[in-house]
Amino acid sequence: MEGEIDHRSTRRDFVHSELHRKDLNPDPFHQFSAWLAAAIAAHNFDATAMALATSDAEGHPDVRIVLLKHFDESGLCWYTDQRSPMGQQLAANPQAAAVFYWPENDRQVRVHGAVEKLSDVEADAYFQQRPEGSRFAAAASEQSQPIASRAALEQRVAALRARYPAGDVPRNPAWGGYRLQPEHFEFWQGRRSRLHDRFRYSRPADTGGAWVIQRLMP
Repeated sequence: MEGEIDHRSTRRDFVHSELHRKDLNPDPFHQFSAWLAAAIAAHNFDATAMALATSDAEGHPDVRIVLLKHFDESGLCWYTDQRSPMGQQLAANPQAAAVFYWPENDRQVRVHGAVEKLSDVEADAYFQQRPEGSRFAAAASEQSQPIASRAALEQRVAALRARYPAGDVPRNPAWGGYRLQPEHFEFWQGRRSRLHDRFRYSRPADTGGAWVIQRLMP
């Protein structure tokens, strides 16, 4: 590459909607559910995709895209190989931040809080409902570890298929789920001229667990 790649003039305006305090559900989980449903209705290609940020014990950050699989008022859940860098980081520092971005609606949701592991029962239940190919892929892979070639990876899958011809490959105990327990939500609605609408939900200790909503400047 020669010279600077300049995107300072690359921009678009945000024209889809507005967000007012009176429109917000007092419960951020219900608000999130409504916005997720709207993103799906707008044909977002991966509405459940979230950028998930973690850091190690020294505070070095890391981020990747994962898929939200289920949620309720106890938190947002996803599944992965817990031997991965993410798993190691969460073992050392069980905090995370996530962001969902839905450009079809000019919307973004940020969440952060503590993370806990899901139970083996929950991991088994989800693993068994995955497509067969995904189950074999998860069982064959030691996520993020080096491997010599694509052929070597496919050989690991083939060996497992030979061992479990009925497709009943078991879940590796290292493959499991996590739950992000939100301490803060932020709902962002893009507006014209970058005068965006932003609202933060938080639960101060003195509110007895009630969510407090504040408008933030863009």
